[in-house]
Amino acid sequence: MRRSSDNVVRFVSSNRHKYDEALPILKGLGVRVGYERALLQEVQSDELAVIAREKARNAHRRLGMPVIVEDDGLFIEALGGFPGAYSSYVMRTIGIAGILKLLDGSSSSSSDRRARFSAAIAYDDGSESRTFEASVRGTISEAPRGEKSWGYDPVFVPDGQDKTFAEMGPDQKIGASHRTGALRAFAEWYVTSA
Repeated sequence: MRRSSDNVVRFVSSNRHKYDEALPILKGLGVRVGYERALLQEVQSDELAVIAREKARNAHRRLGMPVIVEDDGLFIEALGGFPGAYSSYVMRTIGIAGILKLLDGSSSSSSDRRARFSAAIAYDDGSESRTFEASVRGTISEAPRGEKSWGYDPVFVPDGQDKTFAEMGPDQKIGASHRTGALRAFAEWYVTSA
């Protein structure tokens, strides 16, 4: 494994919110991390790990230093796993309102509203490439809930909770998040591989 001279891995994304969520998690696990804003080209794939791995490879080529990138997706059972790996595109085009319209008629207690939020963290340092994945199961609420949020957070209620991610405080969301699981898996490997 190659480390940068300052022993900092760069979190590369065009979405600062992802870095802001990742920073306290990684810092708490002993990983020094910095943010690098970049719009990375995504390969078309149904698999988050494939997308994240290619984005990390491209980010490393562009920056020439160890990087991690994250890709995530919301997989809704009643919609055959849609939007899945295409969640970002679906958010930009039909948004939460479009997703809820597709689920019209499904009761909040029905298995039709079951979903999972999954994340893939990919690391690349030019000589080594690794991917770490985690998922959280839950349901889609009948309406958006929560004030400050982004993405699908206002409609995803993780199992065992009565709040959407958007209604949770930062610590509560970090404790329940799919991103946290993937970041922890990465950090455990990264710290022990030093």
